[in-house]
Amino acid sequence: MGPGKIVVGIDGSPTSLRAAAYAVGLAKRQRSRLVVVFVRPQQSGMVSLADSYGAAVASVVEAQNEMETEFRDTIVREKPRIGVDIEMMVRYGDPFSELCQAAKELRADAVVVGRSESTLHRFAGSVAQRLVRCGRWPVTVVP
Repeated sequence: MGPGKIVVGIDGSPTSLRAAAYAVGLAKRQRSRLVVVFVRPQQSGMVSLADSYGAAVASVVEAQNEMETEFRDTIVREKPRIGVDIEMMVRYGDPFSELCQAAKELRADAVVVGRSESTLHRFAGSVAQRLVRCGRWPVTVVP
C-alpha cells in the first residue's frame, strides 16, 4: 500500500521539473493523488527600492504568471494521457513554509522536490534539506 497523496514542489527549474516527472511516475505506480505545488516567492523590498518605476517587479510577476499558466495548461493537457489524479495548487511566500503548510493541509503521505542548484544553499540550507530535517513526511529529493 503506497502513499495516498503526494505533494511535489515545482518552481520551473530543471530539477523541479525532473521531480515532477518522478512524482507522476510514483503517483501512477502507487495509484495516488498528486498535488503539484507552485510557490510564488514574495518580492524583495530591496528590489522595490532600487526599481523606482516597478519595471523589475512587474517583469518578475509577469514571468511567474506565464510559468503558472504554462504549468496549469500542461497539467490539463497531459492529465488524461498520464492517468493520474493530479491537481495544481499555487501558494505565495517562503517555499519551505508553503510546502510544509500544503503537505500538512492535504495530509500528504510523501513530498517530492528537486535538489537545489544554488551553491549558496550548501551553506544556508536548501528547501530540500530543510524538508528532510523537518521529518514530518518521507521526502524524495530528485537530482
